[in-house]
This record gives sequence, C-alpha cells and structure tokens, in this order.
Amino acid sequence: MNRLLLEGLSDAIGFIGGALAGYWVGTLFGLDIFEAGYSNASIGGIVLVGLGGGIGLQLARKWRAARKKDK
Repeated sequence: MNRLLLEGLSDAIGFIGGALAGYWVGTLFGLDIFEAGYSNASIGGIVLVGLGGGIGLQLARKWRAARKKDK
C-alpha cells in the first residue's frame, strides 16, 4: 500500500475512533456536546471529544511506528 495513503487512512481512523470514544464516554457521564448554549456539561463533552481524537491519533502513529520497526 502506498505509504502516504496508509499514513492518511490510519490517522483518520485513529482520530475518528478516538473522538467517538470520547463522545461515548462523555455521554456515559451525561455530558452532551449538542446541548443548547455553552454549559459546563457541553464544554466538558467537547473537551472529551478533543482529547479522545488526539489520543486516537497518537495511537495510530505509534501503531505505524511499531509496524515500521517490524519490517
């Protein structure tokens, strides 16, 4: 597979997967990012989505680095 295509797809999958995980964790704690206005609950949910996306992206990059070492 083309190196750049693999990099782009793995980054996208890691970010989206992490953001969804952050959303689900926020929903589990009652934090709704789609709540009207900017309440503490909606800001907390937005923060969890951002953190989840960042963590997912970093995990995808670590996966690629580990895959590269095996070759």
